[in-house]
Amino acid sequence: MLSDAVRSELAAELAVAERDRVPIDPLVARHADIDVVDAYEIQLINIRQRLAGGARVVGHKVGLSSKAMQQMMGVDEPDYGHLLGEMQVFEDVSVDTSQYLYPRVEVEVGFVLGKDLPGAACTEADVLDATVAYAPAIELIDTRIKEWKIALCDTIADNASSAGWVLGPERVDPKLLDIQKIDATLTRNGAVVAEGRSDAVLGDPTIAVAWLARKVASFGVRLKAGDIVLPGSCTRAIDARPGDAFHAEFAGLGSVRLNFS
Repeated sequence: MLSDAVRSELAAELAVAERDRVPIDPLVARHADIDVVDAYEIQLINIRQRLAGGARVVGHKVGLSSKAMQQMMGVDEPDYGHLLGEMQVFEDVSVDTSQYLYPRVEVEVGFVLGKDLPGAACTEADVLDATVAYAPAIELIDTRIKEWKIALCDTIADNASSAGWVLGPERVDPKLLDIQKIDATLTRNGAVVAEGRSDAVLGDPTIAVAWLARKVASFGVRLKAGDIVLPGSCTRAIDARPGDAFHAEFAGLGSVRLNFS
């Protein structure tokens, strides 16, 4: 476990790397004793600083929500990061690729909460009861670690590699759609680059959202009405290059697009 001073130093390194778009060496390569608690505390240091500067938490994202990614990272549960209002990107405004280091996109079924979720006792049934709508979503991920050479504590400390998010216009009542059977296709410049299904997320994305509600409760956080939750990607992550135009289509849910300048 790291000292508070070292946690603060590493948080500052990540903040500067994001601001100046100059990547840093992996944290785990320099601090063999870093653990998951350290990593979440580092993440929270930077989130609190951004909130103090006027940012607003509008939801959370779940990462490592596929069994394949968990096996690759050597973990048995997902991780999470914060979604801030200032991180939102939009369908009708091209993203400036130069504002990121190694941008990638992921295809997700977004949850829009209509009620607060319970904390430590949250179940999948609670998630379905509290969700007012599903929405087509693309998460823009990035890393402040050189060349995506990350271990678990690197990505957690780095806000779970989150950088942005966009929702498409459609909102679908959860009662009208089987959350485990939503096929998704991602095209880049008109060519299919990824395909998947919503059950790639732990077999059922509601499992990821319920896990998130329980996990953040241990840090004194609750998922609230109006929050957006991105439960994890239906497909592999795809690199975003200048000039790329992405379009994600979800069976029964609609679509969302994101362009890069």
